[in-house]
Amino acid sequence: MKHLFISAAALALLPFAASASPDACDAATGLTADGVTITSTSYAPQGEESPLDHCIVQATMAERTGTDGKDYAIRFELRLPDDWNGSLVHQFNGGNDGEVKPALGTIAGLAPGDGALARGMAVVSSDAGHDGEANPDAGLAGGNVFGMEFEARKNYGYGAVPQVQSAAEALTSAYYDEDIAYRYGMGSSNGGRHAMVAASRMGDTFDGLLAGYPGFNLPRAAIQHAWDVQNFLSVGETLPSSFSREEMAFVGGAITAACDALDGAEDGLVLDPLGCQDTFDPMSMACSDGQNSECLPEEKVAALVAIHEGPTDSAGNALYSDWPWDPGIASGGWRFWKLESPIPPWEQQPLIAVMGAGSLAQVFSTPPTEVGGSPADLQEFLVNYDFDEMAGRVTATSEAFPESAVDVMSPPDMDDPMLTDFVEAGGKMVIFHGTADPVFSFLDTVGWYERLSANLGDATGDHVVLYPVPGMQHGQGGPSADSFDMLTVLTEWVENGDVPDTVTATVRADNEEAPEAVRGETRPLCVYPQVAKAEGDGFTCQ
Repeated sequence: MKHLFISAAALALLPFAASASPDACDAATGLTADGVTITSTSYAPQGEESPLDHCIVQATMAERTGTDGKDYAIRFELRLPDDWNGSLVHQFNGGNDGEVKPALGTIAGLAPGDGALARGMAVVSSDAGHDGEANPDAGLAGGNVFGMEFEARKNYGYGAVPQVQSAAEALTSAYYDEDIAYRYGMGSSNGGRHAMVAASRMGDTFDGLLAGYPGFNLPRAAIQHAWDVQNFLSVGETLPSSFSREEMAFVGGAITAACDALDGAEDGLVLDPLGCQDTFDPMSMACSDGQNSECLPEEKVAALVAIHEGPTDSAGNALYSDWPWDPGIASGGWRFWKLESPIPPWEQQPLIAVMGAGSLAQVFSTPPTEVGGSPADLQEFLVNYDFDEMAGRVTATSEAFPESAVDVMSPPDMDDPMLTDFVEAGGKMVIFHGTADPVFSFLDTVGWYERLSANLGDATGDHVVLYPVPGMQHGQGGPSADSFDMLTVLTEWVENGDVPDTVTATVRADNEEAPEAVRGETRPLCVYPQVAKAEGDGFTCQ
């Protein structure tokens, strides 16, 4: 990397104090960086909402009037701990961005209250160049309207990150009057996508990247929303009624019954999810003649099979990815994304039929399609989605949109990943992905990693590792050991050369979606392609 390397331990031995104070925070209003306007500073002493004493800097940059006549800017927040360990973390946020989330540096798996800021790292967070509340008249589609303006779409995809990173580096160095020792980026979902895009587009910027269940193929994954909705509605009048909670619990139980023993321990956790794909027969769930309990109607099994095979056009060409059968399909998180939400304004519609529909229409299509903002309008767009005519819009360009949605959102080398600059600079990236993720297929991430491995060979593990998290859905939840610390895995790899190995994960005691008998127990998370197997009184990665 083209910057100073100093271990966190060594910082304490240097002839400067990597620390600050309330007075320094007050003076931070005078900090400068190219194109940046500091709008406020405030001091947050350690307490219930603050893991340690730190300064919060709010700032704005890249203000402009868009081609749509609306005002845009990149807003960001930089949190600077009094006792700084020398590192800067870029917190990549999820969803549609559009909001400056508190720059705490948290990520799925970590214990409550833990995170990059709590460990003494400076952390920056941004809205990626648009205000998600700027279009209230668009109803539930308002958070996606920015995608109708190309520069806003591009900033969301990849343009805002380098601008914010440059500003945060300048402000952090000026605040402490010292160089930054290590630069990290971390995020989940869309934030994980940001991390993978950064590895490809900004290869010499970050020493370490942490990507959780990354949506690196987001525009194509959004096509799955229409595929899901059309298949669900083929077997039910509404999305929530197409598959009841009891039916989904039956599906999860059937997968567990078929695959639980593959890891050598029948404990209700399926730790060999890829092996399960060859073992579980979905048609075993179908009712036989005269059977009407402990089974599913054949048409419902067929709908689930189609969903797991992934979207295709009428010629059978794949438009996204296939999906693994996993017992986490019965989790509340899976249902929230795919079938039903408890949010009153959404009229029970799941996330894919609200935010997902608006994003596919207005952010991931060229030309963008303006949609109504009611739950019925958004569902109608997905119901009428023509996979022959409309799926090609994710890779289409126009005079107004010179880069396609896939070009804007995904790593440029996604289909043939090399990460040339990242590898040459010695970068390290840790990816983790729940195998029951209902939003971004775990198998798509495996496919990317396999392509990278084919290109890099034995050098792959020197720079990128992938951890499957069996049973986990889109974030914590599901029959899974979903409490773990990937941030330490990354920092120890970057700063001390400790090559990632088995990670101990805990089945949370309050995880009611995990079998009661294993709550509080630990299971190993293995570096792909290893899987956990029972051995003696415990488990090992093999």
